[in-house]
Amino acid sequence: MFRDSGLLRGIIIWAVCITALVPATEAGAQEHDMGREPVPPESLPRPKLIAFPAQEGVILDGILDEPSWSLADSTDGTLWLTQPTAGLPAPDRTVIRIMYDDDALYMGAVLYDPEPHRLVSAGLEPDFNPQASDMFGMAIDASRDKQSAYVFGANPAGAKWDAQSFNDGAAINAAWEGIYDVSTSTFDEGWIMEMRIPLSTLRFPAGEGEQVWGLNFSRQVRRRNEYATWAAIPRQFRIFRMSEAGTVEGLPAFRPGRNVQVKPFFSGSSQGGQLHPNGPAQEYDVGIDAKWAVTPRLVLDLTALTDFSQVEVDEEQINLTRFSLFFPEKRDFFLENDGIFTFADDASRAFRSGSSPQKFKLFHSRRIGLSDQREPLPIAGGARLSGRIGRFEVGLMEMQTLGDGMDPAENFAVARVRRSLLTRSDIGFIIVNRQVTGGADVANYSRSGGLDANFRFDRLQVNAYAAITDDPGSEGDRSIGSVQLGWRDPVFDFSLLGKHVGADFRPDVGFVNRTAVNQWFTSGGVHLQRPVSWLTELNPYLDMTESYSVAGAFESREIKPGLMVIANDGGRLSLDYSRRQERLARTSTILGVPMAPGDYAFDLMSMSYNANGGRVVSGNISFSTGRFFDGDRSSVSGTVSVRPNEHILLEGTAQRNRIELGGNPIDADLFSGRMQLG
Repeated sequence: MFRDSGLLRGIIIWAVCITALVPATEAGAQEHDMGREPVPPESLPRPKLIAFPAQEGVILDGILDEPSWSLADSTDGTLWLTQPTAGLPAPDRTVIRIMYDDDALYMGAVLYDPEPHRLVSAGLEPDFNPQASDMFGMAIDASRDKQSAYVFGANPAGAKWDAQSFNDGAAINAAWEGIYDVSTSTFDEGWIMEMRIPLSTLRFPAGEGEQVWGLNFSRQVRRRNEYATWAAIPRQFRIFRMSEAGTVEGLPAFRPGRNVQVKPFFSGSSQGGQLHPNGPAQEYDVGIDAKWAVTPRLVLDLTALTDFSQVEVDEEQINLTRFSLFFPEKRDFFLENDGIFTFADDASRAFRSGSSPQKFKLFHSRRIGLSDQREPLPIAGGARLSGRIGRFEVGLMEMQTLGDGMDPAENFAVARVRRSLLTRSDIGFIIVNRQVTGGADVANYSRSGGLDANFRFDRLQVNAYAAITDDPGSEGDRSIGSVQLGWRDPVFDFSLLGKHVGADFRPDVGFVNRTAVNQWFTSGGVHLQRPVSWLTELNPYLDMTESYSVAGAFESREIKPGLMVIANDGGRLSLDYSRRQERLARTSTILGVPMAPGDYAFDLMSMSYNANGGRVVSGNISFSTGRFFDGDRSSVSGTVSVRPNEHILLEGTAQRNRIELGGNPIDADLFSGRMQLG
């Protein structure tokens, strides 16, 4: 009865989602494709744009009426689609100009649109959801290493979105906060963006004579699910792919500034009432953060008496596995330049890799200043040096926490070095140390170190790492190692992963969800572009995972065929069927229910649908039903977002899990809501 009702709900939801996908077609997109043959993006020449010196002060008003704008060199108006059909020119023209003065770089763009009343702006807040909005952005490779970039963008309402990218787009830090200004306006033929980027925001080497920087632009038209770039790139990539960018020329030999920023902070609270008969209880915190550009490409961050009390709380998660859950870092001090310190399982958007940093990170900054119960611990201060020195990417960090009676004072030190090879490849090492500096366990420590290599070619990617940990209690296998191969071209993707985790591998300043295991993963898929007029892509695939104990005993196997359907408006429907086998060598606890040793086989059918986030009412829904060890499982979750305009967002999320294990019915539910005004 339980399973039958779940399957019936699944069939109904599936039918509703298919119905929603079918009419989601923009006639203009279909007409644009008719009679045109896509051009391979790599066959197109890399474009260039000549920067023009501003002859007068530029007033940032989104109008482009200064005489210098009319004198500046401009693009021909053509952007090249990445989606829905890669290799076609975008239907609407986008004319772009670049200017400069002694202090800043200026960008002006006229984005033509026959229906400006249908522009979509996903809010006014910084770092809005870029997937739910019309957007125009610029990626600048000021160091001309074809690996890294600063990305600056905005939506038609003038809200900003920025990021740093590393390793030719393999690592993206959307938490980076650059200093720049944007103004936008609309007119009867589209909209206009005017942007000013202070040179102090950019890190670039001092040079002599004319400078050439890497440059690309991207435009997203949400209602038509269009994504286009100035320098054409393959459909599996985005603007962060700087090895295929164009260039901006004619820049003078700018003098990079030292760019010193100091941010003191103060917070206080007072509590009174019957719980405080002796008067109000008052607490005060004061501290300071500072940033200094030691060189144009090397930044020193300092913090003293750091206050993380205002950090966003973790989202609750329901654990339906036998393994540890991953909680992401949300503190700004650790997020900036986070990609430099990354030593982890790789997750690529180009193919299903079978791995993720949520499964392993040798250094996870959440371990600093947070207790095992995820409560903040006092931090005395710390320093971090990060950036590039020639072909080397360097990250050094030291932090000191204070004891609070329950947890001892500790010192954390990290050293990460990575050297660029070829065009998009690198090798590197990392060393991490955690040392107790106070209390009875003053001699306690935890250390780890590792080597990694990442080779990225046009269609082939190879990632490998090996690491080891050390602490006073470790005696057995303290190692971890992985080799991953990935292939992606416009039609096919394939990946293969082999991974070993020793029984005594304990990265106390990192995260690993499972130890004492050897794992294998393989995946293959096909990406069919525009199989019918109302679809952008049809992606059938097959994933297979096997796990064995380090002694070679079978532990688990999963075979999962699936299908991803992407509609012209960006709606996504995902269907998959999973067949799992689990062998429990000992009693394991899942959701508080002890599971007896033995062999278990069960299947699960899953479906999810994500609607176009640019509509007034949007959302997502997911559903799964099937067997679960010796019982049944049925899960439904969904989010509904209502955005009548860019000033208001109402959002509600619900997750309901009905599980039967060992004859025990279990309900595990989560509900949340938020309102955003701006």
